[in-house]
Amino acid sequence: MRHDSATVLLYQPVGQAELDLIAASDWLELPLQGSEPRVFYLTQPTAEPMGGGAADYLLRLTVDADYAAHFKTATTGRQPEQLHVPAAELAGFNHQLVGRIEVVGLLPPG
Repeated sequence: MRHDSATVLLYQPVGQAELDLIAASDWLELPLQGSEPRVFYLTQPTAEPMGGGAADYLLRLTVDADYAAHFKTATTGRQPEQLHVPAAELAGFNHQLVGRIEVVGLLPPG
């Protein structure tokens, strides 16, 4: 997948059930579930240690950079920098995805 200044790459660990829902969307959208914000990591190396436990797969998605800039980035304690997308805005976020969601790694058990 091409990455340029008009897009930003984001990473998110997910479990099997969520991966199945994403696959059912033809890899085009994240499932709209729950009320908690979605947390995305800005680099693959920082996302990988966040997996384990309930997360078995690491996803990469590409989103419009101007749209992504509307969301807050934050760090919590020793956590790496993250992009937080409120659950209420996830449908709009899905419309700003560029291309398909990709599985880029299997995460070791936690």
